[in-house]
Formats: sequence, C-alpha cells, structure tokens
Amino acid sequence: MPGFLKTITDMLTYKELKNKERGFELLEDEAQSAPQQSNAQQQGSSGQQNSTQSKKNKSSRHPLTVEEWNGGRKAENTEDVCQAPDNTDIISTELQANLEVIRQKFLMPKNRDIIIREFKIGRKIKAFMAYIDGMTDKQTLNLSILPQLMSRDVFEELGEECPADYLMENILAVHDVRKTNKYSDAVMQILNGLSALFLEGSGECILIEARGFEKRNVEAPKTEKIVKGSQEGFTENLRTNVALIRRIIKNENLVTEMLSVGNTNHSNCAVMYMEGIANPKVIQEIKKRLERIDAAFVLGDGMIEQFIEDNSFMLFPQIASTERPDRTASFIMEGQVVIIAEGTPFALAAPVTFFGLFHTSEDTFVRWPGGVFLRLIRIFGLFCATFLPGLYVALTLYHIEMIPTELLISVAKAKELVPFPTLLEVLIMEIAFELIREGGIRVPSVIGQTLGIVGALILGQAAVTAGLVSPLLVIVVSITGLGSFAIPNYTLAIAIRIERFLFIFAGAVLGFYGISLMAVLLIYFACSMKSFGVPYFVPVAPKTKVNRDVVFRYPIWTQKERPDALNTPNRKRQGDNPKHWISEDSEEETDKGGNT
Repeated sequence: MPGFLKTITDMLTYKELKNKERGFELLEDEAQSAPQQSNAQQQGSSGQQNSTQSKKNKSSRHPLTVEEWNGGRKAENTEDVCQAPDNTDIISTELQANLEVIRQKFLMPKNRDIIIREFKIGRKIKAFMAYIDGMTDKQTLNLSILPQLMSRDVFEELGEECPADYLMENILAVHDVRKTNKYSDAVMQILNGLSALFLEGSGECILIEARGFEKRNVEAPKTEKIVKGSQEGFTENLRTNVALIRRIIKNENLVTEMLSVGNTNHSNCAVMYMEGIANPKVIQEIKKRLERIDAAFVLGDGMIEQFIEDNSFMLFPQIASTERPDRTASFIMEGQVVIIAEGTPFALAAPVTFFGLFHTSEDTFVRWPGGVFLRLIRIFGLFCATFLPGLYVALTLYHIEMIPTELLISVAKAKELVPFPTLLEVLIMEIAFELIREGGIRVPSVIGQTLGIVGALILGQAAVTAGLVSPLLVIVVSITGLGSFAIPNYTLAIAIRIERFLFIFAGAVLGFYGISLMAVLLIYFACSMKSFGVPYFVPVAPKTKVNRDVVFRYPIWTQKERPDALNTPNRKRQGDNPKHWISEDSEEETDKGGNT
C-alpha cells in the first residue's frame, strides 16, 4: 500500500528536468540521411568508410524551442508580406479603373449626393473630379478650377514634368492642394469636403481644398452668458472654432493636431496646446486615449468626454467644458490641453480641478473685489443646492430642539394641515421643480421662460393653498434651485442635483449624522479622483503651492505663476514686475526731484 501511494505521488508531482538547458536529442530525418548513405555506398570501397560516413550523417541536433518556432513563423509571414504587398489601395494609372473603384467605394448609383464630373484637361488628357454635393463650394469649382483645367492652352509649357505636379504648380489657383496615391486617403478627404482630381496615366490624385458647406454664424454664447467680456461663442464648425482661438492667441507655438475618432463616422477633432507650456506627458496621454477609442459612432464633446475620462462612475466631471473661445484660450495659456470636436459648439479642457470649475471669464474681466464676491456667491449657491433640502429634513425629523421656539411654532402650524410626511413632501417638491426646469428647456424659447417662472409660482402657490406642502418648504426648494443655477459648469450642476437627493435620504435616515457621513464619503471619493494625473481637489488635498487664483482671486498682477499641479515646463505667467510702469514713474520722479 505505501508503495502504491508513492507511485501515485510520483506521477502527480512535477519534477524539474536535470538537463533542462539541453533538452532531448533528435536524430536527423531518415529521408535526409538515406540518399547520403546510398551515395556513400556507391562511392566507398571499404565497410569502415561506409560506417564512418553513416555515423557522420546521423549527427544529432537540438529541437527548436517555442520562442524560436514563433520567431521563424513571424519571419516567414513578414517575408510573405514583403514579397506580396497589398496593391488594392494603390491608385491605378488607368482612369477607367479609378472611376470604377470610386463608384464602388461610394455605392453608386444608389448614392445620389456623390458627384463625378468627367472632362478633358486641356482637351487632351481625360480626367474626372469627385466631390460631395453640398460640402463643396460650387462657385469655386465653376469659376476657379474647372475653367482653368478645361482651357486649351493648359499644357503649352509642359515638358517631361509629371502632369499632376504641373497642374499643382502652374494651373490650380487654390490655396491648398496636395497629392495622394491611396484610395483610402482620397475617399476620406472627399468625405471631409475636399475634391479629388484623377488623371489618365497618373498613379496619384490631386486633393483640392474647395469646402463650402453651410454653417452657423458666430453668435453670443447660449449657456455661459456674462455682462463684461467677449460676446463670441463657438459654432458647430471645427475650422471656425480653431480660428476663433487663434485670433486670441497669436503665437507660433500654438499647436493644432487633427485626429479622427469613430470607426464608422470618422469625426474630426482638434487637439490644441501651447508647445513649451503644456506638459508633454498630458499631451501624449490625451492623444493616446483619443486614438484608442474603439467605437463606431463618436459625435461631439459629450461622447468624447465619456470615452477618455479617468473614472466614469464618479458624479463629478473630470474634464471642463466651455462654449467661450476666450475661456478656452485661457485654458491653453494655463498649460491645459484643449479638445475641440466637430459638430458641437463646445470645447473640452484637461486636466481640471474642482475649484477650476467655479471660474468664469467674468472673474478676469472685473476687478478683483468683484471677482472674489462672485466666487463666494457661487460657493454659497453650491452649499444651498447640495445641503439645504437635506438639512431641512434632518431638522424637522430629528433635531427639532435646534430650531428657535418662535420658528418652530410657525413650522408646526404650517405643517399642521399637510397630509404627507416630511420626506415625501420634500421629494414631491424637488421632483416637481426638476420637471419644471426640464420642461422649460424643451418647450419653444418664446414660452420657455414664462413656463419656468410662472409655472413654479403657480404650482407652489396652488400646493400651499391645497395644503399639500408647507410654505417654508417652497422657500427652501426655491433657494435650492437658485443655488444650482449659480453653478457655472453645467455638468457639475447636474452632479450637484443628483447629490442633493442623496443628502435628502441621508438626512431622513440618520439626521445630521447621515448628512455628515454622506459628505465624508463624497469628499473621500472626490479626493481619490484624478484628472489625467492631477488630483481633483488640489491644492487642498493634496496641499501644493497655492496659486493666487483658486477661491479668492488676488489682483491680476500678483498672479505671476501658473498652477503648480499642472507641472508645466514654463511656470512663469508674468514677469517679476508686471506693473513696470510704477518703477519707471518713481525713477523719473526721483530724477526730477534730484535735478530740481
């Protein structure tokens, strides 16, 4: 019995090979050694020579390891690829073949908005131009491109030069032309609004910049209105938005990189940053996340934000969104990276901190006392929008002794006829207020404001008259709504509206203890967040070098350095003496006093 158990144990126990490096030996294949043996027998005359030759032929060799086998297979595949390249994407020199490929790519004749214009250049060389109807400026094509190409004396000075190069350098009077030899590149540029010119006998096509689709004009921002400052807002056109920023930042180090997102719709987005100011690691990380978005359809900044943010399960936004070119320019000059997507009038800025979401353009345009006052008002609005309904529930349910006697009597009289418990009463009013706010956005703009204001007043008055809610609760809900409107960032305001219900339930369960516990949990999760490597609550947690523009805004000439958390290569925002005219005037006065 012990011997049987030992046998089973030996079978199940792994034993390391003694000669692990060498492995086992394998003789050469018999098919290779047999011909050599027969030749040796015919040529040799003695048996000893035959046996010696046989032993030499049966020399041993080591087998290939798994790594060597895979390496050999990869090398073979690489050689096969090099020997047989894929020519299906290379533009042909035959015009008819190119015409058939373009028709197949765009599913013609089912696709009716793809225009293919066939003609002869200089009445000699056959050619065709492909473009999308509605995305190309027809006036440019009809007046500046086609007449020049169809002119009789186009090729009068053509020598041995390539016809495509000759047309680009001497005939096409367009600000942007380039060549490509791939169908995929030509198709993508046609979808972007360019015109592709194919020539007979040329293996390249000419891409002509002649975009001219309809777009909305630059108007005042809809969601970030201010009294003092710029009144320009972004549009849905990507090129227009980039130009608005370049009008503000006139610097050659402002970089604009174009990327394509979405596997099917191929939406364009621009990544803008200041070379030498933005952190190169942040730039690399943002580009990497954009390039690795694996989705068929990506549209606008909202979808891009959800794909590239660090933690999607947090309520707080981790990327700032703005509709204003001036604020976007300030983000870039601070060292942040800006993403502008095609199709939406908003720009994204990263990294971002919690305190940065309370800043607006108006803070910079007004003097520092006004800027500090406005920020304190917003922080107070944040406190009301987050805690006020929960505190009301906690006070009326668990901490009545903290209410003054006169106020407690008024509250008791007001709630005497209310048939609902406090929690249900607050939920009814909060949900009704959210319905009015959402309904005011969806209805036509002519009656939207009337519905939001008058509807809230009528509903609140009717609810109080009917005895469904107390008058004090109407005041609490109204102040809460005003506080949420004071938050400048729309995504942050939505997060606060959701958190408000969490504090209401926490106050209904444990009173002030529940509110305190919920606040600690939210602050804990917020402090653990990062936006592209930057802690969300910096410079408070963790504590870093404080910039003079976090909560309290100091005079603008004292803000000499950029935020420490961004870790920018160039920390200095201003010179050592931004108000240099003060020292100059004092020196002049001293000189005058000495001379006199």
